[in-house]
Amino acid sequence: MGKNTKKTLVDKPLKPYEGFPLFPHLSGQWAKKIRGRLFYFGTWNDPDAALKRYLDERDALHAGRPPRVTNVESLTVRDLANRFLATKKTLVGTGELSSRTFAEYHAACERIVEAFGRARLVEDLAAEDFEQLRRSMAKTWGVVRLGNEIQRVRSIFKYAFDQGLIDKPIRYGQVFRRPTRKTLRKARNAKGPRVFEADEIRVMLNAANVQIKAMILLGINCAFGNADVAALPQRAIDLNGGWIAYPRSKTGMERRCPLWNETITALRKAIASRPAPKDEEDNRLVFITQRGLRWMKDSPDNPISKEIAKLVKSLGIWRHGVNFYALRHTFATIGGESLDQVAVDFIMGRSPVNSDMAGKYRERVADWRLKVVTNHVHQWLFGSNSAEEEVGNQKTARRHT
Repeated sequence: MGKNTKKTLVDKPLKPYEGFPLFPHLSGQWAKKIRGRLFYFGTWNDPDAALKRYLDERDALHAGRPPRVTNVESLTVRDLANRFLATKKTLVGTGELSSRTFAEYHAACERIVEAFGRARLVEDLAAEDFEQLRRSMAKTWGVVRLGNEIQRVRSIFKYAFDQGLIDKPIRYGQVFRRPTRKTLRKARNAKGPRVFEADEIRVMLNAANVQIKAMILLGINCAFGNADVAALPQRAIDLNGGWIAYPRSKTGMERRCPLWNETITALRKAIASRPAPKDEEDNRLVFITQRGLRWMKDSPDNPISKEIAKLVKSLGIWRHGVNFYALRHTFATIGGESLDQVAVDFIMGRSPVNSDMAGKYRERVADWRLKVVTNHVHQWLFGSNSAEEEVGNQKTARRHT
């Protein structure tokens, strides 16, 4: 058995003098707990430097804010990560950044600290460091996730320059860039279309439990994504009138969608059988997990995608990249066949493709136009027209005469 190299109590040095404010942590650094959190100030072999850093930073740390950098040459990767996350956390508090996006930034910060080392000076990072980081990420991730992560990492180091934490921008080299559009297109073509066929959705609806069935119907009826479903408040739904009015959280774009009878029925059942939430604040939501929690965690982990993946695998219709969000792709594809892209975009809560001036000034889209789109998707999925759909079809025909 190899020698145990972990530091022990015997290895720990004594404090340099009585009243020294730091203690020797087993990590090999002088540390102090402030506001319930451990902070590290330097290695055991240099207590004077650790004390100096503590004295420089203690006022800010006790006040609950990141300490100001007085010497850009002392900015470590850990320091940068802490300051970046503190700023982003403020944006979460003001509603300008979603908790999920913050979680993705947090995970990116953890990765760069692990890759470069917490004590590594930011000024010391070079192109080869970022090249190695990209290489390690590319081994396990697809090109889309790789590109998103590269963008997040670059945002973190851009923050350092914008905030004056470093004197000059970071040099990433030629390699640490997002995959080209050509590479992304080739990867997407290799995976095939990210859509469900009508018979696959019907099979999923027949096999899904009450909550998942309602989620699937929202995905194909209204193009809702994972975050839309997880954060859907009950006040956004008019079950008697058959409408949802719910701005898209990702873009803030207004969104309004007519509900199918199947979707209304499924939502009524999901709300009636919903478990009691553990957090009183979550009582406003439509969907709660069996454990009484939200369906969207403050992390990149996605419970809804996992549940859909288990469902489609059990049904033998799983395909790589075709997950819950593929319902949104399916709605966009089939809904576009209604020949009213403006109405499709409005339901999806996205800006017009060409960002034309009309899209900027358009204040609303007529309800009957929205119904034409959702009726077309309903006809594709279920193969039958209701009386309401026939009205929509008549209006469509009248418009084209």
